[in-house]
Amino acid sequence: MRCLLTVLLASLPCVLAPSSFAQDTTTIEPIFVWPDLAPGETQRTTGTQLPMRAVDKPPIIRIEKIRRPLMNVYPATKNPNGSAVLILPGGGFGKVVPNLEGSEAAEWLCGMGVTCFVLNYRTRLPNNTQEPGWKRPLQDAQRAMRWIRANADKWNLKSDKIGLLAFSAGGQVGAILITNEDPTYAAIDKIDEHSFRPDFAMLIYPWNMYEKKTDKLMPAIQVNTSTPPSFIVHTHDDGSTSLGSVLLYADMKRQQVPAELHVYETGGHGYGTRPRPDSNIGSWTDRATDWLARRLPH
Repeated sequence: MRCLLTVLLASLPCVLAPSSFAQDTTTIEPIFVWPDLAPGETQRTTGTQLPMRAVDKPPIIRIEKIRRPLMNVYPATKNPNGSAVLILPGGGFGKVVPNLEGSEAAEWLCGMGVTCFVLNYRTRLPNNTQEPGWKRPLQDAQRAMRWIRANADKWNLKSDKIGLLAFSAGGQVGAILITNEDPTYAAIDKIDEHSFRPDFAMLIYPWNMYEKKTDKLMPAIQVNTSTPPSFIVHTHDDGSTSLGSVLLYADMKRQQVPAELHVYETGGHGYGTRPRPDSNIGSWTDRATDWLARRLPH
């Protein structure tokens, strides 16, 4: 299955793993999330790609120093069903990983008729240790969801079928996004009249949601009855403990939010949609495909 592939800006050279998805494609210009400077920013840099690591096979792209967030768009080309998914890659807030936890997941979803928007959100400022790492990425994610809904007609999308897929640090942002109703920035235009809440969400090994000192979820996550149906994946041996995902699911159960949780015994962290040796973690997309079948238009 082939989807249309965007290119990063010229300042971000991109080396993707060879695949039918990364080849024979049509380019679409990236979409800037904000009309000019993002909230609290003084620069418009779209980021710097870090050197590739020889141990990463297939290659993994890492981008740091993002001050102006953008979305790369992957439209479904066969049987598009009007649904869309905003994808938030991980990267520990110091960087973003847009292929392992972005375009590779988009390839899977595009094959289901879903149009995907991969968000390169702002990364942490080097000397800003007081601000939560999720604060600016959350602003970018709220704005991105609103942008997708505001432009639904342009992309032939159904505004009530806009979901979220978020990995690792992006998963932490995603958990906050789906459990809070208050905007985190002042409205700037008509785009901000639209809702930023996803209609469904998939959180894949969401990072550092559990606070050991309190044995609870981080305070920024507040599950409520408006939280959308969610699909959660973690592994038992993840260094970022699966307890956060377990507690998140438990809160969803208490609030009667439709949810599905899969905790695999092995697989570690940072696998994206790729398989891992001696683990069944690579099957999570099969489980998610079944779950999505109940959420996507037919």
